[in-house]
Amino acid sequence: MEGMSEIDFEKLAEIELRKDEAENADLEGSQVSFASVSNGDAEISPTHPYYDVARHNILHLVGDDNLGRKVIAFSCCRLPPSYQLNHRRLLEYLKYALDQYVENDYTVIYFHYGLNSKNKPSLSWLQSAYKEFDRKYKKNLKALYIVHPTNFIKIIWNIFKPLISHKFGKKVIYLNYLSDLRDHLKYDQLKIPQEVIRHDENLRTKQKKKPPTAVKIPPPRPPLPTQQFGVSLQYLKAKNKGELIPPVMKQTVSYLKRKGLKAEGLFRRSASIQSIKEIQKLYNQGKSVNFDDYGDIHIPAVILKTLLRELPEPLLTFEPYDQIIGITSVESSLRVMNCREIVHGLPEQNYAVLKFLICFLHMVSQESIFNKMTGSNLACVFGLNLIWSPKGTPSFSTLVPINIFIGLLIDFYPTIFSSRSVPGEQLP
Repeated sequence: MEGMSEIDFEKLAEIELRKDEAENADLEGSQVSFASVSNGDAEISPTHPYYDVARHNILHLVGDDNLGRKVIAFSCCRLPPSYQLNHRRLLEYLKYALDQYVENDYTVIYFHYGLNSKNKPSLSWLQSAYKEFDRKYKKNLKALYIVHPTNFIKIIWNIFKPLISHKFGKKVIYLNYLSDLRDHLKYDQLKIPQEVIRHDENLRTKQKKKPPTAVKIPPPRPPLPTQQFGVSLQYLKAKNKGELIPPVMKQTVSYLKRKGLKAEGLFRRSASIQSIKEIQKLYNQGKSVNFDDYGDIHIPAVILKTLLRELPEPLLTFEPYDQIIGITSVESSLRVMNCREIVHGLPEQNYAVLKFLICFLHMVSQESIFNKMTGSNLACVFGLNLIWSPKGTPSFSTLVPINIFIGLLIDFYPTIFSSRSVPGEQLP
């Protein structure tokens, strides 16, 4: 395609996009229609600063990858016709939404199905978007999965090739079918638009490729007596001579307190998945773990987050979820007191474990001049590991109140936790 002008590229891209439309219409047996406003995520408040864009749910949180990093999806099937959407506002909204994640490692899925000549942004918009998503956004992006790519994607890639660094290019992974995501993400937990699922089924039918046979999952085996991950706090207490603080939490916190308080980006960074699985296995078998053997301060940090994330019920329990989400409607001067009332209503063991953890996170925040982890930054990392909806995957609209709540617990630890103690509690 050498020697082609930008205008030629755009015309070629337009032709390929119309071919895609025709193929999709043929697959579906009818013309492709635009999705109506989607409420696949939590309901968007009309007071949202980008309500005009957010209400379409084009960008949505879909789950976690195999390392617990947040997975964000961009679904083209939810793009309305261009005359109904201000693309400059769309770009501003994308940056606004991603700002909640970019300080930590994260993953993006781009569901290409649904992009057509009526809703596609202009080439100049795409170029502007790539430039505006600077290093701040690209640095911690660990993978960009492009699902159901077509020739249109290849043409766009050729246009952008001169701008894209080799390092960023290695993060881009093309996947022809949804099932290919299983190798990278917790597929069964992903919230995928129904339009994309139907398109995937149509593609398989056309290619005469049947979906992979569903693997029969055997009934869960009872946990080992030494099991540490994926079991309740009550189970851990019963198997550890009545100790309130889980051994894994105690050991990781102790190690990080001695050697990691000043480590830059503590709790933000991911770690080798092989090492994490190996350590989990050792702990679950009742064997000892020496973090010095791994030479990476971020490994015990990830292990601590994994312990919390794999609890059957969040540490803060499901009961106060609505109260926590409602923190933004509480007057600022009353929020600390509100947090105190919520945590004081927790069961004894949950309170003791939370107090232990938040005490340590408060210590981490006190070293933020070195580690760059303020209470607010720590809240962004730990929020969804401490509280989640009983209804499944969280939405963008719930992240702000959750992060505010956890940030207040960390910043005002002495005030919130000083007036209640429980028998057998410990501090780091």
